[in-house]
Amino acid sequence: MREDRKRYVLERLVDGLCTERGVRPPATMDVDELWTAFRALVNTRPAIPADAEWLAMQDELLEGLINEKGVATPDDAEVVGEDPRLRLWRGDITTLATDAIVNAANSQMLGCWVPGHHCIDNAIHTYAGVQLRAECARLMEAQGTEEPTGVAKVTDAYNLPARRVIHTVGPIAGGHPTDEHRAQLASCYRSCLDLCVREGLRSVAFCCISTGIFGFPQAEAVGIAVRTVRAWLASHDEGPLVVFNVFTAEDEALYRALLSSC
Repeated sequence: MREDRKRYVLERLVDGLCTERGVRPPATMDVDELWTAFRALVNTRPAIPADAEWLAMQDELLEGLINEKGVATPDDAEVVGEDPRLRLWRGDITTLATDAIVNAANSQMLGCWVPGHHCIDNAIHTYAGVQLRAECARLMEAQGTEEPTGVAKVTDAYNLPARRVIHTVGPIAGGHPTDEHRAQLASCYRSCLDLCVREGLRSVAFCCISTGIFGFPQAEAVGIAVRTVRAWLASHDEGPLVVFNVFTAEDEALYRALLSSC
């Protein structure tokens, strides 16, 4: 996407978002500042309808940004260990073209409302587009209650290269997981995999569920993830190819050690 086109699109998008709220748009022509403003505004935008022209420009922007980052496929993920269905990939999950990616959601299931927050929920909703929050809102309105911990729901992925997004709410461990938290975390993985089978999804990328602000210790969470997925795959001949997606060197080392152990 050309820089002048990106600036024009961002200006139009930010103007539209500011008009919705009755506020003055920022006085800037800097692309990075416009992107920061756009992201903050969509992160805090209610799940309300959007103008078709605005949506088309948003989709153009997000598709262009994702293509600039570079799209990866399951073939780019490394087979670690003896099971070719288990793979490891370090990178940005919003650029991964699996059948599904897993979002570590909160119980409201509407994405992260903190402007520009560096969590996976925020990133997925930002790059999918405002359509994702709208779909999640419809699901939650129909459900009538908050999303329980340890289950999973599926939505479209909109502007993401993945086909679908699977949302699961992990346990809030606060650095001190209990046996109930451990069981809930394992249930997250099983629920996502069960949903893949029901939806005919042949590949899925898992993030490190509950290890961010939910405070599940990384090493223990990785152990639960690998053990649970291995056990599930052992009892399902038609299970999906599983990519463990990591963003830090520490998480990569933890997964690599466990996946290499057999």
